[in-house]
Amino acid sequence: MPFRYRGLPRRPFEAMFAMSDTELAAIGARRMIADDKPGFPCRISLADAEPGEPVLLLSFTHQDANSPYKAAGPIFVRESAHEPYDSDRLPPVFQAGRFLSARAYDAAGTMVDADVAESRELEPLLAKLFAQNQTGYVHVHYAKRGCFAARVDRA
Repeated sequence: MPFRYRGLPRRPFEAMFAMSDTELAAIGARRMIADDKPGFPCRISLADAEPGEPVLLLSFTHQDANSPYKAAGPIFVRESAHEPYDSDRLPPVFQAGRFLSARAYDAAGTMVDADVAESRELEPLLAKLFAQNQTGYVHVHYAKRGCFAARVDRA
């Protein structure tokens, strides 16, 4: 079964890139410099930032459904990322040997199933989750820190 991996659009973060550190702190965000790879996975490009590259760390509402599963959490966005990742190919951040959590939601935003897998086992897990008729989409998270990684849809 083919999947569609989607990064976030740049537009919601555009104004933040021009903010001072004080302005970012006032909204609970901060500018950082990537110092390791992997370690700063961008939610726009779905690729890790290069060491020395500026990124923003901020809270993002990734599950905005009107359900008990509404959720927000920390994400990184690279200042150099312009086009969101949108492909049926496994994104670079999922090829880096990370432990991942996949959460399946129905059309109303209610979680219907969830499981964890190593990066290399993500696509078989997605196939299992999407085999359930009620699954409308899946959110992938980094299991260790719980950060939102990407949305996955049926292709």
